[in-house]
Amino acid sequence: MMLLAITVSFSAFTALSLAMERHQADLHGKAAATPTRRRAWRWLGWALLALSFGLCVVDHGWAAGPVLWLGALTISGILIAFGLYPFRPRWIAPLAWALPALGLAVTLFAR
Repeated sequence: MMLLAITVSFSAFTALSLAMERHQADLHGKAAATPTRRRAWRWLGWALLALSFGLCVVDHGWAAGPVLWLGALTISGILIAFGLYPFRPRWIAPLAWALPALGLAVTLFAR
């Protein structure tokens, strides 16, 4: 379940970065989205962060869940900020769609 939380937080950070004009242009190379579209990305990002928090708490309880959630945020943030964003920014958006599906498949088939 931790892999799913990491992949969902990766998608959350991607959605939050798409809500910013500068990062949206870097990730897509297109003109900036409308304010309504950016607001939708922002809401989706925060909802996915809440989902990843819930996954960690359900899996490990209130004692260790929030700590592991911070670790999941750290791993996905480092992967985006220091791994993909400087070298392969065009990979971030497709991975944000594919990784949660992969994490869900691993979580379901690993049990």
